[in-house]
Amino acid sequence: MCTPSPRLTLVLLVAALAGCASVGPEKDTTYKLTILHTNDHHGRFWKNSDGEYGMSAQKTVVDQVRAEVAASGGNVLLLSGGDINTGVPESDLQDAVPDFRGMNLLGFDAMAVGNHEFDKPRVVLKMQRDLATFPMLSANIYDHGQRMFAPYKIFNLGGVRVGVMGLTTEDTFKMVHPDNVKDVEFRSVIAEARQVVPELRAQADVVIAATHMGHYVDGQHGTQAQGDVEMARAVQGIDLVVGGHSQNPVCMKSENVRDEAYVPGTPCAPDRQNGTWIVQAHEWGKYVGRADFEYRNGAFTLVHYALIPINLKKTVKLDDGKTAKQFYTREIAEDPAMLAMLTPYQNVGQEKLGIPVGSTDARIEGDRSTIRKEPAAMGVLVGLSMMEKTHADFAVVNAGGVRDSLPAGPLAYKDVLKVQPFGNTIATVDFSGAEALAYLNAVAKMSAGSGAFPQFAGIQLVITGGAVTSARIQGAAVDPAKTYRMAVNNFQAVGGDGYPKLLGHKAYIDSGFVDADVLRGFITRHSPLKAADFAPGDAVVRR
Repeated sequence: MCTPSPRLTLVLLVAALAGCASVGPEKDTTYKLTILHTNDHHGRFWKNSDGEYGMSAQKTVVDQVRAEVAASGGNVLLLSGGDINTGVPESDLQDAVPDFRGMNLLGFDAMAVGNHEFDKPRVVLKMQRDLATFPMLSANIYDHGQRMFAPYKIFNLGGVRVGVMGLTTEDTFKMVHPDNVKDVEFRSVIAEARQVVPELRAQADVVIAATHMGHYVDGQHGTQAQGDVEMARAVQGIDLVVGGHSQNPVCMKSENVRDEAYVPGTPCAPDRQNGTWIVQAHEWGKYVGRADFEYRNGAFTLVHYALIPINLKKTVKLDDGKTAKQFYTREIAEDPAMLAMLTPYQNVGQEKLGIPVGSTDARIEGDRSTIRKEPAAMGVLVGLSMMEKTHADFAVVNAGGVRDSLPAGPLAYKDVLKVQPFGNTIATVDFSGAEALAYLNAVAKMSAGSGAFPQFAGIQLVITGGAVTSARIQGAAVDPAKTYRMAVNNFQAVGGDGYPKLLGHKAYIDSGFVDADVLRGFITRHSPLKAADFAPGDAVVRR
């Protein structure tokens, strides 16, 4: 019996990683390649209460595209830009098992590793890697000096060799619990890409980067780590970037100008930087991105691009003055096999909502009649939970996002969801002191009695005639030149309730953490809660 030499073993391993794709495309032959993509799934395996998105309807779309492309003689690759974890309670309570099983059934070919893949202990990540029937890719994550994940995989699509490289934001180490990334390095994405791309180019006809780095218009990444635009400009040889992390529909109005008001179902033009196409499909499986390419004699040409809405709905006003939800485009039926597989997980998740999460010694006031007109304990509690999770210096909470009080005594998760039922995520922005004061002056004008009425945590204010006349953050007067991190929910961040829009700010980021899950964690860590600790007192004085 022969034992292969170490050199032969290494060759065999490289060949296995490359999928043994050594035969290239024929000259003067046109190959049709379709890249489907999603990103920032964040636990949305099930449709929401309005029947939007969900993996069952997503599978119907993916299967239809596969059949259409196959009938035309083409091939399909399905990729994810990462962040499968951390979203809705039904998924979080089950360590995203239904989500990864759903991805298996959808037939994903590969995914980028997102920062939220490190939200839980490493044993959970190992379980998810073992469960996935597709590779999790990242070239720039190192564990004790060795790559933690495969840097790439090569696929043979009808004779065209397509290399898919994974990259993960360098900010991951400061966005997750330190214990989960102990001895892990998140190295420069640009340095790693410069190393890997030539290696891929020697083996592949097309090079795709599946990334979880963010799309920052014109490379304006601010205080965040470099993203897709910056990498595409710095690294030659990448044909397509399938991105995630910033959770935008990357649809460009013109060069370096993104359409921030993109309407589902309308045409979408991806970004183009240094000869590299850049795409991103917003978040939560709201869309399946579809990029149809042709490959001929070394040229990789985009024929058509679209974001396919997955049962997204708009609110319309009816003749009688009432409102209703209507589909932006045609309704997509749910795939029966996916629905059957996911239903037990949804049921288990619902059952787990009754589990205890902690207790409070007295009622914590959050009733609509109170919280929309004056500082309330529930506003303080919600704000503190957001600050603790995101390491923010202060928080601003729209009263309309708080729907109930917490009763005295034992608390179950369903009590938390009564307070925050919308599934908003927590966003942060790093402001200068001057910017913070300008923002606070804007929200100070919000009318009492409305859902926009602001609640605060971590800050002391004197508001006179609708203007801030005194402001202290963490006990000290606001320094116009100092940097402060503010936490809000993503509804406020996009301008909901009339709040100043934050999406265009260079230091804005949506954490992906769902507000109710953040509040639940805070209650559990600090129980039994003392209601008096959240009394607003005279932290905010209006004159």
